[in-house]
Amino acid sequence: MTTWQAEPLPLFQTPEWARLVGVFDLETTGVDVENDRIVTAHVGVLDANGRVVDARDWLADPGVEIPAGAAAIHGISTERARAEGAPAPRVVAEVVEALGALFAAGIPIVAYNAPFDFSMLKNEAVRHGVAPIADPSPVIDPLVVDKTFDRYRRGKRTLSVVAEHYRVPLESAHEACADAVAAGRLALAEKFGPWLPSTLDELHTRQIGWARAQAASLTEYFVKIGRLDATAPAIDGAWPIR
Repeated sequence: MTTWQAEPLPLFQTPEWARLVGVFDLETTGVDVENDRIVTAHVGVLDANGRVVDARDWLADPGVEIPAGAAAIHGISTERARAEGAPAPRVVAEVVEALGALFAAGIPIVAYNAPFDFSMLKNEAVRHGVAPIADPSPVIDPLVVDKTFDRYRRGKRTLSVVAEHYRVPLESAHEACADAVAAGRLALAEKFGPWLPSTLDELHTRQIGWARAQAASLTEYFVKIGRLDATAPAIDGAWPIR
């Protein structure tokens, strides 16, 4: 006699893309993606339970002074970067290669506020004569997803705040490794899985539209409160790279 077992409801099935995700984060000399430089980088892979199955960290000598404000955030001084860091061109090339290998394998890369990290990496690659990742895909951005499905939640949307909201541990915030892993676990922990597209291509494409709409909404709000002039250029909503 065969024992009957309930079939899992599709609503609660883990999306295929969530079974293995890459994670990526940079710490830098500043927030200008065109002119600032990479200081540390992390690329890793998590399984569906958020366990780290592969990981690599880099410390670069950016070739410029690291401002005191940036060093206070990520803990890397100019002196340490010069003494312990690898040459920036080598670090950039290896990070590009690591991400490219994951994309080639069909593994999505989770990056919180993806346009910052991918744009910074692209500009660094061009600066050092490395072929850039001009069109990273597939990418999952927990910030874009959270702002889409929990639009009216009050408060900041920094990684540390959003991670706390979803009860994702984040120790040593602003270290590339800790931030990357927390972002990956956040993507797996966000409660919107059943409503997200089941395929990576559709999920990636949807986020392009979501990010554009979010930028337009923020532009409208800034104009309304006088923070942005109505004749000024709109906030750039390009995603996942600018």
